[in-house]
Amino acid sequence: MTLKKFILRPLILLVSVLVLTMNATITSAADRDRIATFLNVTGFDVALDSIALSAENAPGIIGLDPRDFGPAWDTIAEDIFALGSMRSEALDFLEQTLTDDVLTHAEGFYATELGQRLVKAENASHLVADGETKHIAGERIISDLVQQGDKRVEVLKRMGRAVEAGENSVKAIQEVQFRFIMAAVAAGMVELQLDPADLKERLEAQEGEMRLSIQTSGLTSSAYAYQDFTNAELETYSDALETPEMQKVYQLLNAIQFEITASRYEALAHRLAKIGPSEDI
Repeated sequence: MTLKKFILRPLILLVSVLVLTMNATITSAADRDRIATFLNVTGFDVALDSIALSAENAPGIIGLDPRDFGPAWDTIAEDIFALGSMRSEALDFLEQTLTDDVLTHAEGFYATELGQRLVKAENASHLVADGETKHIAGERIISDLVQQGDKRVEVLKRMGRAVEAGENSVKAIQEVQFRFIMAAVAAGMVELQLDPADLKERLEAQEGEMRLSIQTSGLTSSAYAYQDFTNAELETYSDALETPEMQKVYQLLNAIQFEITASRYEALAHRLAKIGPSEDI
């Protein structure tokens, strides 16, 4: 069976494969309650919740569809992608890695009127269930901007570069694919007709197409989410995102989002193996 291409649902906070390197040098960890408030203020809690929306993509990695698992699918997905559990796990990570000084800097921006408006718009975009409709709307906005010669397209690209790690986004998605497939193999859900090294090579062969898809999806998602903001406001946002402190925040948030996604997909593979059909890869 041909290995299916797989792209995680685009998020404003794009996943990254950055490792949690700060925990070895933490000198002043932030308080858990304060971090929980920060996640709410920034909207990252909603971004975490949207991981659950990506669950429907997981079976496609091995050529299946959620409908193949019947009514059990909804129960299993709701259990594994329980919102409270994912938020608690994110707090566990951040308690060990997020320093007071970095948190204070980020809080300062998101407490502003512009920061709160941005979060509100991002949350609304995250929770749009019909991703295809959002994508089409975003494409239309981009097309109009290009025809008008509006510099907003470049501003949106700048914002995208500020909140994601470029090549690392591709590596993260490949790692999610690999971990899901290997978990499915270990659980007896599929038989792998490649050794792990060959599987990684096949995934890496899709890098060019995947990178273009990520860039396109990120641009259309941003065009949709930020359509009610002026170019000047988005440039102010870009300035804030490019500060060293905000870069550290997003490195952590992206890494945590990646790890939670990957671990949940592994758990999903084991649960689905108990009820799903057997396929050859």
